[in-house]
Amino acid sequence: MSETIAVNSNGKHPNYIEYQGKHKGLAGWLLTTDHKRIGILYLIAITAFFLTGVTFGFLMRLELISPGRTIMDAQTYNSFFTLHGVIMIFLFVVPGIPSIFGNFFLPILIGAKDVFFPKLNLLSWYLYIFGGILAIISILLPGGPADTGWTFYIPYSVRTGTNVDLALFAAFVLGFSSILTGLNFITTVHRLRAPGMTWFKMPLSIWAFYSTAWVQVLATPIIGITVFMVAIERIFKVGLFDPALGGDPVLYQHLFWIYSHPAVYIMILPAMGIISEIIPVFARRTIFGYKFIAMSSIAIALFGSLVWGHHMFTAGMADASQFVFSLLTMVVAIPSAIKVFNWTATLYKGSILLETPMLFALAFIFLFTIGGLTGVMQGVLSVDIMVQDTSFIVAHFHYVMFGGTGFGLMAAMHYWFPKMFGKMYNKKVSKIAFWLIFIGFNITYFPMFIMGWLGMPRRYYDYLPEFHIYHLISTIGSWILVSGILLMVGNLIKALLSDKKFSEKNPWGGETLEWTIDTPPIHENFLEIPTVHAAPYEYKQNETTVLTNQEVK
Repeated sequence: MSETIAVNSNGKHPNYIEYQGKHKGLAGWLLTTDHKRIGILYLIAITAFFLTGVTFGFLMRLELISPGRTIMDAQTYNSFFTLHGVIMIFLFVVPGIPSIFGNFFLPILIGAKDVFFPKLNLLSWYLYIFGGILAIISILLPGGPADTGWTFYIPYSVRTGTNVDLALFAAFVLGFSSILTGLNFITTVHRLRAPGMTWFKMPLSIWAFYSTAWVQVLATPIIGITVFMVAIERIFKVGLFDPALGGDPVLYQHLFWIYSHPAVYIMILPAMGIISEIIPVFARRTIFGYKFIAMSSIAIALFGSLVWGHHMFTAGMADASQFVFSLLTMVVAIPSAIKVFNWTATLYKGSILLETPMLFALAFIFLFTIGGLTGVMQGVLSVDIMVQDTSFIVAHFHYVMFGGTGFGLMAAMHYWFPKMFGKMYNKKVSKIAFWLIFIGFNITYFPMFIMGWLGMPRRYYDYLPEFHIYHLISTIGSWILVSGILLMVGNLIKALLSDKKFSEKNPWGGETLEWTIDTPPIHENFLEIPTVHAAPYEYKQNETTVLTNQEVK
């Protein structure tokens, strides 16, 4: 049955709600509690930190183009890879998709007008900004930036004279931001779902955000306590982790990875949710195995919290522990494999439309599969001992984090950009940018698998001549990759600044709630809270006939 809506001559519904906050201009943004504006604030900040992290990574690769010193000394290189890691992990990959697209679209996707705690949502953004500023300040203060690597491994991190304390405090503050976001999402999903939206009528991206939120709430306090303990040890010389003071460095590794391996799933689960949204839309197919994909998100969050020990096979642990952690590492691959299988099955006999979001989604499946399989390899004790602390691990990590989460974020950006801003980017340029990013990514990181297998250590400032060809290829790949990233960002910014309006509600033919509301969304999303009658991906939208006031008369 079609719905007939009368609109004013300006094209807006008579009950259209303009944003009328207490403050105007810049204050209207900095003091807003509108979840969409907070999502855009996160987008601006995270993009800035991402480009900063890319710059550090690009300069590192430039240094490694040939053996010996090229553009920086060893101490600067150590600082650069620490800054690259801290920025990319804590300021981009972990908060990226939930903070931007979770904030903007989670309430809309469940039929709510906002998140459950709007003011807490704004506080989480300010904590994120405060933590980011602390990380940047640590670069500028006397002593120089931290040079420990993003893992802050003991005993070096308690003995170095660089600004580790401030970097640790930045991570501590960013953890609070993550916890508040997780609490908000859990409560919003439980309390604000639209009438009729039962658990198995939720979009799959909501299942991913919900699973991620639980990991954020339960795992993040562990890293907060751990970095606080390191700071206490540095300041008061209490023997917690430093063996010279009677501490245990292996204890630090346990505490760090009890958080940091679940954090991998904080990073990847939201991207998986995005892919589960995009695949059925551009394949014009009902999602294959909806409940299996939904439950696999919960399973990944659960089992992913139990496998931290595989990071420590070479640190020394009991044979029984090695067996258990090796087995659990294999088990956690099963729910991820379920997702890949179901995405592929959804594509089977689909009418596939290769728009830019779909290209990034297909690239995600390919790259994440490579990253996942090389991760399972490390669950095998003999292989892990061989490749531990080599560039093989660097390649695996980037295929999962950038090839997974990074490509998932870029897919989401191109999928939801027209809905968020009411503008459409240049599709041809976006596809050129995609191919530059995809080709550049593989040329940059795949050689690291080969040289890592041959014994090239990770984090090394210099290397033996036999690894030169691989580093040279990798560095050339980074030029292509960065060119694609800059072209993509430039294309989106140009579209954003364009005067050309784009008000089409549903440019891709999606079937979830965000495609039923105005473009861009009005202040409280919906004029009336919708009632959900069908599961997502299993129905076609009712056609809406829009009449002008003149036609109504």
